[in-house]
Amino acid sequence: MTATSNRDRDGAPGLGRRAESVCRKGDDGIGILVALMKAGAQARCCRSRLLLFYMGLLMLVATVEAQNCSYTLHSPNGTIESPGYPYGYPNYANCTWVIVGADHNRIQLVFQGFALEEDFDILSVYDGPPSPGNLRTRLTGFQLPSPIVSTGSRLTLWLLSDYAVSGQGFKAVYEALPSYTCGNPGQLLNGYQQGSTFNIGDKIRYSCSPGYVLEGHTTLSCLATSTGTAAWDFPLPYCRADDGCGGTLRGQSGVITTPNYPAEYNNNADCTWTVLAEPGDTIALVFSDFQLEDDYDLLEVSGTDGPSQWFTGPNLPSPIISSKNWLRLHFTSDGNHRLRGFSAQYQVKKMTELKSRGVKMLPSKDNHHKISVCKL
Repeated sequence: MTATSNRDRDGAPGLGRRAESVCRKGDDGIGILVALMKAGAQARCCRSRLLLFYMGLLMLVATVEAQNCSYTLHSPNGTIESPGYPYGYPNYANCTWVIVGADHNRIQLVFQGFALEEDFDILSVYDGPPSPGNLRTRLTGFQLPSPIVSTGSRLTLWLLSDYAVSGQGFKAVYEALPSYTCGNPGQLLNGYQQGSTFNIGDKIRYSCSPGYVLEGHTTLSCLATSTGTAAWDFPLPYCRADDGCGGTLRGQSGVITTPNYPAEYNNNADCTWTVLAEPGDTIALVFSDFQLEDDYDLLEVSGTDGPSQWFTGPNLPSPIISSKNWLRLHFTSDGNHRLRGFSAQYQVKKMTELKSRGVKMLPSKDNHHKISVCKL
């Protein structure tokens, strides 16, 4: 009775002890086999359930450990990789990296590999702590991002993945920049870069491969800023396919609309418009219509004070005034759902005119009403 009622440590009936006692009897092979089969039949159910339980528990622990990670980096340079890179990050990943530099230093981030499930797994980069007002860019998909340079001594990366499908992840190197350098502005996809030094006074020139048109300034100059640092005078240009959307706009005024407006824009659109003005000028942008799929189709506007501004959904954005002599709009849509898009009018103004008289009233879409941009 004792042998049959005892249990092993895992709670299953004492199959090991029973098998051992059978073997010690010196029975022939058939008798041993029958005894083992009888004992195994009693234990199989419990052992299987316990095995599945322990396997599930181990997988749960491993998943929880892989889902959440947080790092604060104080060294002047280093490497950041997503969990599991390059073999794939876990589902439900929620990881942050905070790079903290010395006072008066800025942080440059250069990507060496990038592959995230497009539209669903997102790497957000913040120019400072991770708050909505500091959002610099949101990265997804398989295109290698351009280098990023912070405006201050802190840069934050936040990776979020969903419940299914993952890419290889990303790898990036960072370094603290001294005040006299602008940092590497980046290479062009389908283009070329001339120049390899990025200090105050240096210039970088860009051109495009055959079949592509360069949008933006062909030459970037590294200039000293009023805050004692250095910055490029214009944003990185890009090479657009001849039949692509977007473009460079140089007139005193004009209208920017999504493709096909007022009909629905295309899925998987990726359009960039750069409005360029003379040094000392600023640019006012007023929206007359705005309808994007909320959270999935996005408009990024850069060229204002602070980080880029992001817009999505049905709400009409407030008027925008550039803080530089350029303004860039970057529109992207995902692979599902299409809406009407947006229409916006831009107007170039001299800084002296902005300060003395405000921005001229811009006509709205139906030309019966006028929209005041601002009064300074």
